[in-house]
Amino acid sequence: MNVQSASRDGLESVDPDAIRIGLAIPLQGPGGIFGPSCEAVSELFRQQVNEAGLLGRPVELEVIDAGQPPEKVAHTVRELMDGGRIDALTGWHISSVREAVAPITQKRIPYVYTSLYEGGESRPGVFCAGETPGQQVGPALAWLRDTYNLRRWHIVGSDYIWPRRSARAASRYARALGLEVLSTSLTRFDAVDFAGTLDRIERGPQADGVLMFLVGQDAVLFNREFAGRGLDGELARLTPLMGENMLLASGPGAIRNLYVAAGYFRSLPTGSSLDFVGAYTDAFGPEAPLLNNQGESCYEGLQLLAALFTAAQDTSIEAVLGVAEGLGYDGPRGAMELRSGHLRQEVYLAQADLTDFDVITALR
Repeated sequence: MNVQSASRDGLESVDPDAIRIGLAIPLQGPGGIFGPSCEAVSELFRQQVNEAGLLGRPVELEVIDAGQPPEKVAHTVRELMDGGRIDALTGWHISSVREAVAPITQKRIPYVYTSLYEGGESRPGVFCAGETPGQQVGPALAWLRDTYNLRRWHIVGSDYIWPRRSARAASRYARALGLEVLSTSLTRFDAVDFAGTLDRIERGPQADGVLMFLVGQDAVLFNREFAGRGLDGELARLTPLMGENMLLASGPGAIRNLYVAAGYFRSLPTGSSLDFVGAYTDAFGPEAPLLNNQGESCYEGLQLLAALFTAAQDTSIEAVLGVAEGLGYDGPRGAMELRSGHLRQEVYLAQADLTDFDVITALR
């Protein structure tokens, strides 16, 4: 794949006429499981857009390893901007990285943050393409209450911005829905053992489900330990973050009663999604990295940047801000509209089914 790498290969020369986009994706750590699909999907976009060019210019990507400590990622982004090496930034990465990077990009280059996140981002020039708890968690809890009478929940997450703030939001939704949050357990990011958390769930008050705010490999390990104790037969699990590759890594014996709320699934039976899956398979073949929500979100980020640049007929932050409000485009997730720096999109509830997800309903 013809993708530059700022973090692995040094700051190499690029086409001076190109629109240069930094692609900040995790290549290590718990989120590293998403790196190959994020990179492949982004290369698909680059190939497609370069058939005609963007504003009459080619597009080049520079990969930044967003699995590094946030301050190191921010340093790389600043170095690229100061050297005139990137005109914009996008990619899937955790909120701690966004919090380090956004103050650096603000007022200098457009930054599309593609991950689901805790909500509340309002800095001009930072555009959020991912889902928020109000779109995912609240409606999913309501559906599970109404459909299966699931009312008593434990919350499990990593101890950083997204899980902490999302857990607080989930507790507010639970109270409004007449549900009960029995406990909230936060473990360190990149945890390898969830025994203490699972002990508390087993010994605590009787519950109906566990709400998970865990990333990548952390969620995989939790699923295995959870099922290893037989809890998957007693408690439902609900999470807003569970990609298809995480499903496979968890194993078919660890995904019973697992529900996911997200804006995209590979199995989504819509025309736009099927076209996207077909284009991805045609480009990279059956051995390509497994398509998932996290990878697809990088395509959305690049599509949004392309739509902004096209509407503005420029790549500058000033021009982009002038056309951003109300901007719309059609992508793999369907019709998207930018409002107050956030993409409005459909969100779905799915249940894990061996190696894929069975999409149950659209959430409202």
